[in-house]
Amino acid sequence: MPRVETILLATDLTGASSAATAQAIDLAVRLDARLLVVTVVEPSKGGISRRAIEDSREVRSRQAQAVVNEARAHGADASFLVWEGEAGDGIVATAASERADLIVVGTHGRGTVGRFILGSVSDHVVHNAGCPVLVVRTREDGPVEGSAAGADAAAGATSAGSSNDSP
Repeated sequence: MPRVETILLATDLTGASSAATAQAIDLAVRLDARLLVVTVVEPSKGGISRRAIEDSREVRSRQAQAVVNEARAHGADASFLVWEGEAGDGIVATAASERADLIVVGTHGRGTVGRFILGSVSDHVVHNAGCPVLVVRTREDGPVEGSAAGADAAAGATSAGSSNDSP
């Protein structure tokens, strides 16, 4: 089984992604992997002004730094990137350029209809990433598996290969 050296946490930095954040930090510590926290500012939503985009970037940078600080407090090597663009494409591009071995992303668990109506960043990442993807449901969607189960899932995802191997 290949070693997981870089874990990319794709996050919107809201409470809805807290379970994925906790899982990614735990995996990074357990697997002695580098954690890269990635968040994307999407300027196309609602015709946002350049100043609003910059303000959003500053806020997201502070929030991402807080996640990095938390990860470091648990013993992980962590850093962050704030991208501008479409979230799904930005996450996939970052994973490729940073040679991520695993992507951890949260999901709201909206189901098929919700994905059709609202779109789903996690679906986009699962279908387009060149590495395994661990999708973590939010706590309000149901129980979040324990850390050991998450580490086992990551090991299984890594040995199973890329999430886009099948049509």
